[in-house]
Amino acid sequence: MDKYGILKKYFGYDSFRHAQETLIDSILSGRDTLGIMPTGAGKSLCYQIPALMMGGITLVISPLISLMKDQVSALNQAGIHAAYLNSSLTAGQYYKALNLAKEGRYPIIYVAPERLESGGFLDFALNSQVRISMVAVDEAHCVSQWGQDFRPSYLKIVEFIQKLPYRPIVSAFTATATQEVREDIMDILLLENPVVLTTGYDRPNLYLAVQSPQNRYEALKHYLATHPNQCGIIYCLTRKLVEEVSGRLIKDGFSVTRYHAGLSDAERKQNQDDFIYDRSMIMVATNAFGMGIDKSNVRYVVHYNMPKSLEAYFQEIGRAGRDGEQAECILFYGGQDVITNQLFIDHNQDNRELDEMTRRLVAERDRERLRKMTFYCFTKDCLRDYILRYFGEYGKNYCGNCSSCLIQFETVDVTEMARTILGCVESCRQRYGATVILDTVHGANTAKIRNYGMDRNPYYGELAKVPMYRLRQILNYLQLQEYLLVTTDEYAIVKLTLKSREVLEGDCRLMMKLARETESSGKARDGGNKGARAGKRLPAGEIKGEEKLFESLRTLRMEIAKEEKVPPYIVFSDKTLAHMCVIKPKTREEMLLVSGVGEFKVKKYGERFLACIAEDKGGNLK
Repeated sequence: MDKYGILKKYFGYDSFRHAQETLIDSILSGRDTLGIMPTGAGKSLCYQIPALMMGGITLVISPLISLMKDQVSALNQAGIHAAYLNSSLTAGQYYKALNLAKEGRYPIIYVAPERLESGGFLDFALNSQVRISMVAVDEAHCVSQWGQDFRPSYLKIVEFIQKLPYRPIVSAFTATATQEVREDIMDILLLENPVVLTTGYDRPNLYLAVQSPQNRYEALKHYLATHPNQCGIIYCLTRKLVEEVSGRLIKDGFSVTRYHAGLSDAERKQNQDDFIYDRSMIMVATNAFGMGIDKSNVRYVVHYNMPKSLEAYFQEIGRAGRDGEQAECILFYGGQDVITNQLFIDHNQDNRELDEMTRRLVAERDRERLRKMTFYCFTKDCLRDYILRYFGEYGKNYCGNCSSCLIQFETVDVTEMARTILGCVESCRQRYGATVILDTVHGANTAKIRNYGMDRNPYYGELAKVPMYRLRQILNYLQLQEYLLVTTDEYAIVKLTLKSREVLEGDCRLMMKLARETESSGKARDGGNKGARAGKRLPAGEIKGEEKLFESLRTLRMEIAKEEKVPPYIVFSDKTLAHMCVIKPKTREEMLLVSGVGEFKVKKYGERFLACIAEDKGGNLK
């Protein structure tokens, strides 16, 4: 069977997505391959389809148990024999899987990188009966110490490959990799003359927004109330916040579970399963949750705090809209987030295995990433374009689907206000943080200002009539444009830069985009227009009259998922159910026209879904 036949029979698709075919052909031609594709672009098919065509065994190196289980469940549901080998198996289950693998039962085996060094697995891999045709490294950025999720165990992959009697094809895939990380992946994995394909980081179906609410919890509660019956993830910076936010949401009647490293293994597993199986609609978690979670119907990701880097942010919002349907990514930003993240960098225990000099370099790189993440939170430019430029791509600076693009701006001359702020920093000999500087120029009469003697500063009260939020916007803009620097030492001190003199000496004028306070901009900041974002969104825009059928199909899907003991999205994705509502198939042949429905699933579930559709139409099966 050729690649098109496999795509249709097992996965239910008529054609490949952008770049999938190029990567598949590269592997089938015997070339090492590196694919950098955004979440939801279909990376797994790029190694799964060649694995079914090459013969032998493809080993997929994967960092998390949850990711392996998801992938293996999906393959088995599609009629493909696959297995995983990790610490979740008992000794009996582990050796049974190895014996079945020796007999050629599994063309695809997922394995944790730590498992590669174990004697039992090495004996299996070196057995003369076993032919390993490909090693596919998933989440390949984990191999680089410059990546956001560096895992020392990934460095053992090359040692394992070198022990094999012959070298298999090596492929690597990731959703996030700067140029430096890409080069690291190729160097560390010793890829030989690889085909390297970066398909782009843009995910147009994701709406991006940054907000700075005075009361984060009330803003979150309002958002969730306007998105009922939708699955979503809420990320918090600390375990304490996860406990606080999840507890309040449960008390307020939301369907919530939680996840962080402080919970027992059993509770983490139970809570993750509750979310994946749609028993809980909302997951409140630290960044310990989510890597490799393949749940396709996550309709929103809310960051209760700013994450540590754009790499981490891009990875986390990648859990939304994996089915290609519209989803929202909302980030709540506050100045304390910068301080908390800085503390994490200063006390990072993840890099203990690195030498002192390398640890310092990594910490400095993390501080620079934090600075770029902070700039994202107060830029007035297109948020999507900011992310794309960070990863080395250049867009149109207007996407029409982010909070910056939906707010109406006006250009304001802020030169004199900027000069006052810079002058205050200079006159106090660059000794204080942003809050003291802004309170001084605003004329605040606080104990701190009096104790520091800033009420006698020549710039005290000069901008008393300017709202404090506007002063903070201007200070952020000065930092973004490098007229000011906020240090990342133990204390965040505002410092002048070489460019500061241009403003202080009157050599330039500063024009800044500021939001025009209109009804439409208020709506945009609140999460978009009611029809598209604030209200209940249909799973697909074109099926407005089919809500009832869609809910009936979802109910049937949940029944089947409970019977099969798999997550509902593994039976069929929301996008596939939405397509059924459009086509309304009457026969098995017509069911095969639905995107995401393959022959195996038609045989397994087809009659039940056809009956559900016929019942909704009030007709009979033909």
